[in-house]
Amino acid sequence: MKIVEKDSWLNPVADEVQHRYDRYQYRLKSIKDHYGSLSAFASAHRFFGFQYDRMRRGWWYREWAPGAHYMSIYGDFNNWNRYSHPLADEGDGIWTIFLPDSEYKDKLTHGSLLKVLVQSSIGEQERLPVYINRVVQDGVTKDFSAQFWNPEHPYKFTHKTPKLGDEPLLIYESHVGMAQEREGVGTYTEFTEQILPRIKADGYNAVQLMAIAEHPYYGSFGYHVSNFFAASSRFGTPEELKQLVDTAHGMGLLVIMDLVHSHTVKNVREGLNLFDGTEYQYLKGGREGEHPLWDSMLFNYGKTETLQLLLSNVRYWLEEYRFDGFRFDGVTSMLYRDHGIGATFDDPWKYFGDNVDNDAVTYLQLANKLIHDIDKHNISIAEDVSGMPGLCAPMEDGGIGFDYRLGMGLPDFWIKVLKDQTDEQWNMHEFFYTMTNRMPDVKTIAYAESHDQALVGDKTLAFRLMDKEMYTSMSKDSHNLIVDRGIALHKMIRLFTISLGGDAWLNFMGNEFGHPEWIDFPRYDNGWSYKYARRQWSLADNGYLKYQWLGDFDKAMIDFVKRTKLLQSDPAWLMNIDEDNKTIVFERNNLIFVFNWGQKSIPNYRINVKKTGDYHIIFSTDDPCYGGFGNINNNTIFPSEQVYNQVFMNIYNVARTAVVYQC
Repeated sequence: MKIVEKDSWLNPVADEVQHRYDRYQYRLKSIKDHYGSLSAFASAHRFFGFQYDRMRRGWWYREWAPGAHYMSIYGDFNNWNRYSHPLADEGDGIWTIFLPDSEYKDKLTHGSLLKVLVQSSIGEQERLPVYINRVVQDGVTKDFSAQFWNPEHPYKFTHKTPKLGDEPLLIYESHVGMAQEREGVGTYTEFTEQILPRIKADGYNAVQLMAIAEHPYYGSFGYHVSNFFAASSRFGTPEELKQLVDTAHGMGLLVIMDLVHSHTVKNVREGLNLFDGTEYQYLKGGREGEHPLWDSMLFNYGKTETLQLLLSNVRYWLEEYRFDGFRFDGVTSMLYRDHGIGATFDDPWKYFGDNVDNDAVTYLQLANKLIHDIDKHNISIAEDVSGMPGLCAPMEDGGIGFDYRLGMGLPDFWIKVLKDQTDEQWNMHEFFYTMTNRMPDVKTIAYAESHDQALVGDKTLAFRLMDKEMYTSMSKDSHNLIVDRGIALHKMIRLFTISLGGDAWLNFMGNEFGHPEWIDFPRYDNGWSYKYARRQWSLADNGYLKYQWLGDFDKAMIDFVKRTKLLQSDPAWLMNIDEDNKTIVFERNNLIFVFNWGQKSIPNYRINVKKTGDYHIIFSTDDPCYGGFGNINNNTIFPSEQVYNQVFMNIYNVARTAVVYQC
């Protein structure tokens, strides 16, 4: 297969690569034979849960629970009588009840609360319908209930999905709840009105939303999902989320959802765990069914009903809310039976041996086919640190079908550099190699820092560079050597990473201007405070703090890469590495980049370039409008000269500065 033809390292596992494709083809054919099409298979959300029957004029409620002995539905509509409305066992694990309008039109109303009672081998449980699309929490008891959602005027989308055109994918990663400055939980409406215009003005063309699917614990960052078809009610209503997506589309912004299909919350009252009284209804069960680090439960991707649940969920978010794609969370954990914990991927058999969960691989292939069948422009992104071969290759080439992978090693590298090394220990060869060490045909999303670094217990780049000095020395009229160094390196790290690290870019909200505070969700230990579960936009907006310089630089950097088509160009060409002076020179798209990571400035520094002519500066991190010192006049002309077969020019190589030259 093509991924083997392109990479001889995979020759020993060529048969396994073929088997990967064969398994996918077999599963897809089986689905088509039994359901007619993949799309029809992925339509369980249109059968289970509440579905209106126009012919009979009433509502069906259906659930798949093969381990249940008895089921009933109860709530506001029947005065919470737990046993008056039993479901009928229709066989094959399907339970149903019909609620005719003639009897329930004024009882089962929009917004009414309900639950389902399940009796099984483990006793009697209050549960939430698996396919419910709205779940709310009682403000006093903190108990969760399903909510019958049938608005009289459903939201109508007015804007078409934008297309990237010739722009690279530039993602602004966001969390709706903590996107506001006030202490509290932000809303979909606040995000629409206050944050979307900011993202657009900063030059990004996509917003990635975290924590959308309902999750019981706010502090899980949205990664312990309980109700996969319900948009989190703590941020607002489904209509308000749809308005957010629609408004973003009207601004020319794509909206990508953080999709968590790698695991699910352990909670029994809210989630899937033990729904029908068994461990293995949708999950793996036993020790294999628990993630050893995440305190969560794992899906059985080989089970038809699990596949149908998850693929229907993919289709639901794309069609119901018009998301433009997904960032699949925890793909490494899905791909391997040991979840990649402590693994070293130094042998092709580690990607295709017994430790691989082939059912999970097949699920991801089917998900990617479905995503792109719905709209070929939809985007799928894999969070994988293992470097799985073929991750972003088409299925027919032996791949898994993702459009992009996250360059997860890049933020890890910067943590290591800043945490464990002094400036003098920095290795320029390692800097360049780490940024460029990837397969050329694997589209990679570069990012300098992840949202995990913003959490309590870790540090963002800005906080790691400047630490406590950020609290006292960020006024524009103050002078502090630690802050000066931090601001200079913050800009260099971001420009270096975006210029070398991939084909697309991702930024977590607030990092663009060096947000000083970590994220600490309300919990018992902090008195349930929202003080650190927010973003202080005023720091960059008020005009007298240095955060504004960093924000302005990020905006200019985004404009620079779009204007020069840098991310769509061929990979960088290394011109020179000078370890003694901590300087890296490379060319990309006919631009010359000079990064001086050292502490000394060097006049008449000679660099080699690719062609003769007069060069001028088109971008510099030392520009005063970005908090630099203006050590180089941007109007200076730098002539080059040819000496035998090489071309050179002399520059002023300024310490802790990156400069881009164009001929």
